[in-house]
Amino acid sequence: MRRLLVLIALVAGIPLAAWLASLAKAIERQSLVDEADRADVILVLGAAQYNGRPSPVLKARLDHAHDLYRRGLAPRVLTTGGAGGDPQFTEGEVGRDYLVALGVPSEAITVESEGDSTVHTMLAVVEIMRRMNLESAVVVSDGYHIFRTKRILEHEGITVFGSPRPSDRKRPGWRQQWLHVRQAVGYLLWRAGINI
Repeated sequence: MRRLLVLIALVAGIPLAAWLASLAKAIERQSLVDEADRADVILVLGAAQYNGRPSPVLKARLDHAHDLYRRGLAPRVLTTGGAGGDPQFTEGEVGRDYLVALGVPSEAITVESEGDSTVHTMLAVVEIMRRMNLESAVVVSDGYHIFRTKRILEHEGITVFGSPRPSDRKRPGWRQQWLHVRQAVGYLLWRAGINI
């Protein structure tokens, strides 16, 4: 009986592993493409903030969004991200304050500050966009995050262009590959109705 269970696990697991590897490769390909185009809003995914200051990752995302805004790709910016355990600041608010300091008018910035996961944040973003009659977005995040984010928003009827923040990585290492696999698992879970 035990051999039969091992055989069944192998028969089911090998195709799943192959599909997961293929999906991770698609995520990697998407992470290298900048599709930035004219849209209704530039959507900046949150990342850590430290006592009201953006982390280096969040700063890089915000700087990239600022560049896209200055280039006139969208008249609005939407910053996202919840508190992440910080009782005083949210990633979305820190992003807004940083962009205002760079010269983006505060009235051009909308904040989503409740999200605690990618799926939760994207569903909140969809609600905000619908209320504001916004139909398209340039999504700014790290490259590995673009694929899943695009699919969630597209599933909700939003036209999406991915624009990963510039990175100093010349070649992806094992850590970058792990991020692609992790996003592939997150995507599969979302497709199965498990929101993380």
